[in-house]
Amino acid sequence: MKDSIHPDYHTIKVVMTDGTEYQTKSTWGAAGDTMNLDIDPTTHPAWTGGTQTLLDRGGRLSKFKKRYEGLGI
Repeated sequence: MKDSIHPDYHTIKVVMTDGTEYQTKSTWGAAGDTMNLDIDPTTHPAWTGGTQTLLDRGGRLSKFKKRYEGLGI
């Protein structure tokens, strides 16, 4: 492999939204930096099963519903 084309791979600290911390290896930041997460698997609706509402102002969702409204699904 060529020298000096790969980023530095070092240990950083990751802090989750609930305050839990862990050490991991990453190319982000510098050695010893702390990454504070805004969204993580404990808070994101995709992992927690939260409810989402779709805001559609006459776009693709409305066109789809109008096209297939008579199928009775």
